[in-house]
Amino acid sequence: MIRRIVSIAALLAGGFGPAACAQSGGASMNATANAQSGWRSLFDGRTTAGWRGFRTDTVPDGWQVVEGALTRVGAGGDIITTEQFANFELELEWNVAPGGNSGIMFRVTEDSDATYKSGPEMQVLDDAAHRDGQSRLTAAGANYGLDAAPAGVVKPAGEWNAVRLVVNGAHVEHWLNGVKVVEYELWTPAWEAKVAATKFAQWPGYGRARAGHIALQDHGDRVAYRNIRIRVLP
Repeated sequence: MIRRIVSIAALLAGGFGPAACAQSGGASMNATANAQSGWRSLFDGRTTAGWRGFRTDTVPDGWQVVEGALTRVGAGGDIITTEQFANFELELEWNVAPGGNSGIMFRVTEDSDATYKSGPEMQVLDDAAHRDGQSRLTAAGANYGLDAAPAGVVKPAGEWNAVRLVVNGAHVEHWLNGVKVVEYELWTPAWEAKVAATKFAQWPGYGRARAGHIALQDHGDRVAYRNIRIRVLP
């Protein structure tokens, strides 16, 4: 289902107004330059084309396009790309409300009842106000619960943070605001040991897929994503 841009007064505060969203998501990119470099947009800044709800065929009402950003405005559950990806570079920007929490997951499958039971997560968080910010393992940029991200990189709630996520075979890099904050190798003995020591051990499919969907998490808080683009790697 394709939804039109909406104007929601409540989202015009806390960094989601016209000033904070001056750039339109996909519309701000140069399509020709993207094509020549192998990049392509996953969000056009106007509609929800290319996305759907997890284990549903349509985008839930809780996700809308607001001022050029794909925004969680109410309860709706996680959303995923309609396409699946194996090896890729993903770039986007996110802006979370004060005290907010969300996440970007990759290689998500629909074999279980939650995205996080299959897809590793790059944490999206207001470190200063959310309790997860008290641990670097669950702070912004972390490989949630497994690999810590350093402090002092994430921008405050209401400001835009730039992400680059590299997934190439077993190799994964998390970049936040131009800084590589996490790097790890899937399926190694070290990774297996970390998984075994966390809640993810109870889900056999966690981190095992070689390809899957990209997911944006609905954790109950307002969050916006824009300038979402991907480059598929060989």
